[in-house]
Amino acid sequence: MDIQLLGPAQEEIDEAHAYYELQMKGLGFQFLDELFYRMRGIKHHPEAWPPFSHRTRRCLLPKFPYAVIYQLRDDTILIIAISHLHRKPEYWNNRL
Repeated sequence: MDIQLLGPAQEEIDEAHAYYELQMKGLGFQFLDELFYRMRGIKHHPEAWPPFSHRTRRCLLPKFPYAVIYQLRDDTILIIAISHLHRKPEYWNNRL
C-alpha cells in the first residue's frame, strides 16, 4: 500500500518537529523517528488499529502526545492528520 499525506498533515509534522527541536536539540528528530516508525507499521498492517470513526483509524505515538489519523482507500493509506491529543478533538473532520 502507498501512503499519502494531506497537506495539513505534513504541516503538522513540520510544526511538531520544529517545536520539539526548540524544546531540546534532537527531540524533534526523536519525534520524527517515532512517527515514521508508526507510519511503517500502519503501511504493513493498516487494519491493526481499531476504527476511530467512520472509515477512520487512529494510531497513537506512545512517546509523544500525538496520533496518526488515517483512512484506507483502495490501495492507499491517506494520512488525514498528525493530531495533538491535548488540543481540540477531531478538528480534522473537515478534511474528510
